[in-house]
Amino acid sequence: MEAVQKGINPLRLIAAVILGVIVGTIVFLVVAIVIGIINNSMHMAIPINLLIAENITSALLLVLFIIMGITGFVRLVLRTPPSESSDDSDE
Repeated sequence: MEAVQKGINPLRLIAAVILGVIVGTIVFLVVAIVIGIINNSMHMAIPINLLIAENITSALLLVLFIIMGITGFVRLVLRTPPSESSDDSDE
């Protein structure tokens, strides 16, 4: 087993970016719904809701979660060596 990777597969990076966008969006939706429930039940004025076009705070929070998701998955791809298929083994 090699300690250093020869190169990073671009397909793995693309998959990490796509997965980061999807997970970041889902996390934003969950956080926005939870904040909305708290906001409605306690009659607070927290400016986070699902109306991204009308709310700059929501848009910034969405971008923040997407960036965090992308960086998390890209970091995971960079730290994890690619798996070896049975065709690559020297038997």
